[in-house]
Amino acid sequence: MNQQSSAASSAASSTAAPAIAETLPQRRRFLAVRRFAANRLAAAGALIILLLVLVAIFAPLLAGYDPVFDQDYGNILAGPSGLHWMGTDDLGRDIFSRMVFGARISLQAALIAVGLAFCVGVPIGIASGYFRGIWDEWIVMRVVDALQAFPSLILALALSAALGGGFYNAMVAVGIGFTPAFIRLARGQAMMIRNLDYVMAARSVGAGHLRIMWRYVLPNAMAPLVIQATLAMGSAIIAEAGLSYLGLGAKPEDPSWGSMLHIAQGYLSSNPILALWPGMAIFVVVLGFNFLGDGIREVFDPKLKR
Repeated sequence: MNQQSSAASSAASSTAAPAIAETLPQRRRFLAVRRFAANRLAAAGALIILLLVLVAIFAPLLAGYDPVFDQDYGNILAGPSGLHWMGTDDLGRDIFSRMVFGARISLQAALIAVGLAFCVGVPIGIASGYFRGIWDEWIVMRVVDALQAFPSLILALALSAALGGGFYNAMVAVGIGFTPAFIRLARGQAMMIRNLDYVMAARSVGAGHLRIMWRYVLPNAMAPLVIQATLAMGSAIIAEAGLSYLGLGAKPEDPSWGSMLHIAQGYLSSNPILALWPGMAIFVVVLGFNFLGDGIREVFDPKLKR
């Protein structure tokens, strides 16, 4: 009888162990989401970014006018009204429609620049930190130091001018300027992870270098990289607005928030509301990305959890 009860208890414990193992990751995810939602600033940032994405997706439905070709010559530099909720610019174009389509350009700028920096910088940084040696010290890090010696906006200006201007060339230039930060961060994470026990165990059973970097190093280095990417998106929007303001980004007729600020510069004394709308949009969106990045950092950082 005692043997039967002990066998039954051991069977029950063996079946319960996988269930507990399955529920632990779910509980961790639930606690992470609840901790993120408890941070009001992080939730506000996520709401702002969600609103930006929705506006960019449904821009043709939200805008009442074409942002480039619809020009109301009878209401040039007009204030807010029933026809034009945010007024019109110097060519009679509806500012609200241009603001809505400008959200699409800003979101594209953030995704292109940060995506390029992430896809190029992270593999180089992980490989450099994992293998070390001459490749790491005398090639990768010296190039990173040379790029980071220039201010990011100055480097983006130089690269954009060298590539010929235009929106996509400008975003490639901004992405190149962001790449050293991702290389340095990924390198530091790889140097820390490469000597941990589970990496040594994988190496001892014959796992190859590419498998170790893909299966063990990269997933455990993703938390700070995601935080860096989130914060860099706000910087990419500012860089795109600055380059468009200087004429090296989007075309002057395109509904970019930076181009709108460039147009509004000549009417600051007579019609300052022209600069108010794009300036506020850039401020709110960049603030939203910063709030979102801080919230994600608080979820993943064990020091902040305490």
